[in-house]
Amino acid sequence: MPQSDTSADSTWIRPPLEAFYLTGPTASGKTPLALRVAELLQAEIVSLDSMAIYRGMDIGTAKPSEADRRAVPHHLLDIVVPTESYSVSCYVAAAHEVAAAIAQRGHRVLFVGGTPLYLKSLLRGLFLGPPANEEFRASVAEDIQRFGQDSLRERLLQVDPLLAHKLHPHDQRRMIRALEVAMATGRPLSHWQTQFDTPNTQPRVRAAVLSLDRAWLHERINTRVEQMLASGLADEVRSLMTRYGQLSRTASQAVGYRELLAHVTSSIPWEQTVQDIQAHTRQFARRQEIWFRGLKELHRFQLTPETSVSQLASEIAEWFQS
Repeated sequence: MPQSDTSADSTWIRPPLEAFYLTGPTASGKTPLALRVAELLQAEIVSLDSMAIYRGMDIGTAKPSEADRRAVPHHLLDIVVPTESYSVSCYVAAAHEVAAAIAQRGHRVLFVGGTPLYLKSLLRGLFLGPPANEEFRASVAEDIQRFGQDSLRERLLQVDPLLAHKLHPHDQRRMIRALEVAMATGRPLSHWQTQFDTPNTQPRVRAAVLSLDRAWLHERINTRVEQMLASGLADEVRSLMTRYGQLSRTASQAVGYRELLAHVTSSIPWEQTVQDIQAHTRQFARRQEIWFRGLKELHRFQLTPETSVSQLASEIAEWFQS
């Protein structure tokens, strides 16, 4: 049964002890494969996608169909409106709750999706830190007004030089949070985050990643973008704008939605918009691959045009249970 340390005074959410993970780059075919794996494992699927949490963002996030959801229970889809921000800590806490409920029903937990930060946070745990101190934040903001933006970084260099060198000089929000954590805990934030760089070696945690030839993956991405547009992605974006007006910063930056919002509001030509979506999706897949290579917990399964989904699902399910 998944266990976590999520008490009110805890600074860490620990990884689930018993869970399976299936990830891979965008357009790699995770959904049909996951459905078969879940059936073989008698598992319920928990979405590992930072954009599928938003209601109404269906086509561009390639959400499982209603038929898929009837075949296998899915969780953490459509849980917030796209005007809201949703942090990784919110996701990890919700994922732990869902995983515990699934285990209580006697089913296995299968996380499926391609958001690397969500995946890493589940595999290795997440430092939550102390609650926000609005009085401290207001004081720091006043100092910035008086002494300038550079004074914030100089202050962080004294408190947490390791993190100061990692953060962008203008990342004011994260620098203030680092100072806040150091003030509240007596330890630099970079020291608290060392566990995030340590692979999870627990034997009951199994994580599989799909690996595809890059040229073939790019073909799949280009084709899927065309299919999404043919299925009405542009109309979906217009509907979201009509219903919600301004989307949250996170939702509005989703690949596909960002470019179509620009097309609608800035009259960017359609042909250019399509090319931009395809190019940015390929770039996103590349960034995913970089993350995946850095996660030593992941076991690669090769996917080719000749691969049988049923056979690969059997191999993955067997490895999960080995």
